[in-house]
Amino acid sequence: MTDEHSDLPPPSNPQPTSIDQGGQPASEEAVSKELVKSAYLAFKKRWKLTRLDQESRIGRGPMSSGQKSTIIGIEPPHQYPAAVWELLVQQGKLKRAGRDQYAMA
Repeated sequence: MTDEHSDLPPPSNPQPTSIDQGGQPASEEAVSKELVKSAYLAFKKRWKLTRLDQESRIGRGPMSSGQKSTIIGIEPPHQYPAAVWELLVQQGKLKRAGRDQYAMA
């Protein structure tokens, strides 16, 4: 069995080679401020909804012992590349809370 394409030159690729699942460049230099801002807002919304969901369970009503949320960290939205979350950690807006989980700083 022979390779028919072995004599062809390699294709030129002017785009960055590291593209994540969301279709965004994975390098930190290519992460725009708008992308970081929208990712942070999406994380804050998910954090708030997760906390409210956990606090509204049975036994956590207004007449109960008044326990607050015990959430340590959440998984960030998958629509954004991992480089965005690491950049937010470096900026001090988020902190790592375990494997693939982050918390509000």
